[in-house]
Amino acid sequence: MKVVAFNGSARKGGNTAGMIKGVFAELNNAGIETEMIELAGKRMGGCIACFKCFENKDRRCSVDKDFVNECIEAMDKADGIILASPTYFANVTPEIKALIDRAGMVGRANGNMFARKVGAAVVAHRRCGAMQAFNALNSFFFIEQMIVPGSSYWNMGVGREKGDVLQDQEGMATMKTLGENMAWLMKKLAA
Repeated sequence: MKVVAFNGSARKGGNTAGMIKGVFAELNNAGIETEMIELAGKRMGGCIACFKCFENKDRRCSVDKDFVNECIEAMDKADGIILASPTYFANVTPEIKALIDRAGMVGRANGNMFARKVGAAVVAHRRCGAMQAFNALNSFFFIEQMIVPGSSYWNMGVGREKGDVLQDQEGMATMKTLGENMAWLMKKLAA
């Protein structure tokens, strides 16, 4: 089994990555392979509503001049998907939003290709707006018919400077529980 996480932060190795690593530690302890894909510095445009994915049905976006199809391929091969974003003006980053919109269309165009995979949202924030970002990420999972495990609190951590989130004991405990619950759910679904 494998979980792929997409870090939507503009900072590689920042707070969002630290939270993903907290989830990964528990997944790895359960014998689940993990991979983090950093979207920082990647070209990713939004959906252009061409609907070619509904004509082609090839599990790809017809716009192929950026990084999105590599992400969609990784999502297709994985058993679990983590979408992670810092909070930018009370929502997700443009890179994660582009991935949500384009992967979402491709998934629906190809017989709901993400249905029944396990999905989890992770959000880093400094002060406010995290619930809107959390809801945006979860909306992708729900419309794609994915299964979402819970945790001991909403999957958020507080921090501004690189590494601050690691000092958020409740946030990191939430990531630990999320990893445990995600691993448990994936194993139950695979049985």
